[in-house]
Amino acid sequence: QVQLRESGGGLVQPGGSLRLSCVASGSMARLYAMAWYRQAPEKQRELVANIARDGSTYYADSGKGRFTISRDVAKNTVYLQMNSLIPEDTAVYYCNSLSILYPWGQGTQVTVSS
Repeated sequence: QVQLRESGGGLVQPGGSLRLSCVASGSMARLYAMAWYRQAPEKQRELVANIARDGSTYYADSGKGRFTISRDVAKNTVYLQMNSLIPEDTAVYYCNSLSILYPWGQGTQVTVSS
């Protein structure tokens, strides 16, 4: 059973940056495309970005040009570098496989506010 643990969130001012990390326990996690999702208060969870096994990436319009997803297969870790943060980025951020194969972790809270 793969477990996901997100970290790196926090309170940041508009224009600031954060780097989120997601560690997946279990070797199966390295076989799949991985993704970052987020859920803002009273909104549905949405896809932010994903990265395939071959390293190709996709970004939702909301983060295009500001976010960068990457992975370290050897460490079973997926990262999300977020720059030029805006208040609309405030949400709990989660990782999972692109097909949402694993139980959700607790997520990491990102709050963008002055």
